[in-house]
Parts: sequence; C-alpha cells; structure tokens
Amino acid sequence: MTKKFSVTIAGGGSTFTPGIILMLMENTNRFPVGEIKLYDNNMERQQILGEACKIMMQERHPAIKFSYTTDPKEAFSDIDFVMAHIRVGLYEMREKDEKIPLKYGVVGQETCGPGGIAYGMRSIGGVLEILDYMEKYSPNAWMLNYSNPAAIVAEATRRLRPTSKIINICDMPVAIEGIFADILGYKSRKDFIVRYYGLNHFGWWTSITDKAGNDLLPKLKEHVNQFGYASNTEDFQHKAPSWIETFKKAKDIYALDPTTLPNTYLKYYYYPDYVVEHSDIHHTRANEVIEGREKEVFGMAKKIIAANTAKDASFHTGAHATFIVDLACAIAFNTKERMLLIVENNGIIENFSKDAMVEVPCLVGNNGPEPLSIGTIPTFQKGLMEQQVAVEKLTVDAWIEGSYQKLWQALTLSKTVPSASVAKQILDDLIVANKDFWPELQ
Repeated sequence: MTKKFSVTIAGGGSTFTPGIILMLMENTNRFPVGEIKLYDNNMERQQILGEACKIMMQERHPAIKFSYTTDPKEAFSDIDFVMAHIRVGLYEMREKDEKIPLKYGVVGQETCGPGGIAYGMRSIGGVLEILDYMEKYSPNAWMLNYSNPAAIVAEATRRLRPTSKIINICDMPVAIEGIFADILGYKSRKDFIVRYYGLNHFGWWTSITDKAGNDLLPKLKEHVNQFGYASNTEDFQHKAPSWIETFKKAKDIYALDPTTLPNTYLKYYYYPDYVVEHSDIHHTRANEVIEGREKEVFGMAKKIIAANTAKDASFHTGAHATFIVDLACAIAFNTKERMLLIVENNGIIENFSKDAMVEVPCLVGNNGPEPLSIGTIPTFQKGLMEQQVAVEKLTVDAWIEGSYQKLWQALTLSKTVPSASVAKQILDDLIVANKDFWPELQ
C-alpha cells in the first residue's frame, strides 16, 4: 500500500498557503497526501484562509483530512513534513523594514540591507520555535523552510540547531529559471541542467544546458544584454511594476560580469543609489503586496466562505509552491533530483569560508541534500560574498548575544549602507520599531 504523507503548513495565514495546498493536490499522483494541517499563531488570519480551504478541500478532495489550528501539539504530531513560510510581524513590519532605511537614503528591501537584517532578527526565533515543535512531536519529520530572509535563518539554524532535519530553500532562482525557459522557448525550467553558486539572493549562473548538453548561455546572454530578464509572455506583463523593473535591471547587473548570469537581487548591492532614487518612501513593495496579493487572496477566501462553495474559486500557484513539492518528493522517494539549496559550504566552494551557508546545486534524497562541488570562484564574487556572509554572521551573533555592537557592525558592513553613522541612525530607529520582536540589545 502506498504511503500517504501528512503535511503541516506553518504560516497557515499566509497568502501563499492556498497555492501550496492546490499544488499538493495537483501532485498527489507523485506525492500522495493523506492529511494537511495549517498552523499559525495568528488565529484571525488563519481562520479566514483555513475556512475557505476547508470548503475547497471538502468539495474537491474529500478523502484528504484537513484542519487548521493554533495548538502546536495538534499541528505537529504525527506528521512527515513541515512546510514553513512564516512572516513575523506581518506586512506592517515589512513596511517599516522598507521605509525606515529609505528615510536615510538607504535601500529599503525586505531581505537585503537594513530591512533584511531587521527581518532576520524577527525571523530567527519564530523559525526555531517551529523547528522545536516539530522535533518534539514528530522527531522523524523534515522541515522545508522558505521563511525569509533565508540566508540569516539558515546561518542561525546551522549554529543553534546543527543536527536538525531542516532544509532552507528559496524560490527566486526557480522563478528566474522559469523566465529563462520563456526567453528560450522551452516548456519548463526542468528542461535545464544548471550550475550556480552564491548566497541566498546573492548568486550567479555559470552554466545552463539542455538535457542533451547543448550550451544555452550564449543565447540567454544575448537576450539579457539587450533586455535583461524581460520576456514577451503574458505572465511577465502581469507582474507587479516593481518586479518588471527588477527583471529589466538585470541587464545592468549582468554588465559587471558578462561571463555569468546574475540573481536579480544583486541590483540592491551593485546599484543602491539607483534603487533609492527609484523608490517611493510612501509606497513601497509592502504596499503593493497589501493592495494586490493580500487583497486578492483574502477577498477570494471571504467569497468562498460567504457562498459556502469553492466551485468557481481559484488561487494562484507559482514557483514558490512547485519547488517545495519537488523537494518533498525528492526526500520521500530518494529521487536524487538536482535542486538549488542553501547548505553549509564545507569545501563545496574551495576558496571560501567552510562555515558559510551557500546556495548551490545539490542532489536530494531521503538523507537530505548532497551538494555538488563548485571549485574555486573569481575574486569579484568572492569579495562580495565574504562581505555579505560577514553581515549575516554578525546579525546572528547580535541575536544570540543581545549585542547592539554586533548589529551596528552588521549594518555598517552591509554594502547598501554608506557609513557607520548612517548605520547607527537606522539601527536606533529599527530598535524602536521592533521593540515587540527583537531580543533586548545591550
């Protein structure tokens, strides 16, 4: 008899939750699911999505047990996987992460620069709490974590829970590879074999071939040199304006090293002046999400509840959901699928810190990821990565030690921040904004 897996989605009140549920349902032929539980510590948000998804599941997949709860024991008992995507502080705090740095002429972004550091200081405790619940109630389960900022969270779990069965992932490379497929006219990113290295939101593709071994980089580079990552597909045209601008900016990021293709987030480190100049302190990406995805997803959920049917309802499923199902399958069935994951370096990149958390291709099976060797990397990338790794390590130091000094150092070292004095001003404002979330700093 085929095993049916029990999955807990931690962050059940997230707008991404319905998409993950739908993706799990669309893939039951390869990843059989017997039970889905939602867990969140915010009952108000989760109840809306939970009730809507309950109606949808009863109508479309009545054989699959579905529930939602704020009780950790109920949520994490007798499960095989935790799919975690929490946002400590919700979008109210994301807005502050973005707007406080902009006040001082510094990049305001949720995972990069001061905003990413602030978010990381909130996320560490939340991720550790969920990991501990899982290990207490289901010690054999795996936690597939894509709670941001993934780099800081990965460093914290490496140091504070070194033996835990957690895999830290990011869907941004997956989304970009989907654009590569659109540009080249391929059906899916899964038609590619890629070589990639870096840190989370901080990496480069060095090779992209098809399954027959044909080199696809030259044609991609020709396109990127002219248009960045913009494509002519309908899906691309429907992206939020800030994302369209980000994908087009890849043209300028690529110019710094035309031997590779860059992760789009590098724009915040290469061109922080440009980013600030083109930012609106009164209307940031957080506001776009609140007015867009938040409104759409919760609006749809309320419509389902009011009608007591999901017959004509639909939620979007994206790369975010697809990737996590692929990862669960690889672990459950020992497929050795090749995936980009965040893992401890330990010699994967020969001329880089052994204890850095790097993002590289891995073969994934039931024992977790098996990283593939990268070799040595160029001075340009190595220098950038060493600076950013130091920022991430100092942030985790600050959280563990309650150290104001270490967090000031982290902000000062960030490539997005121009000076220690500006770093201190931003830090002091962030401390006030995060008084309910950060450990007390001395």
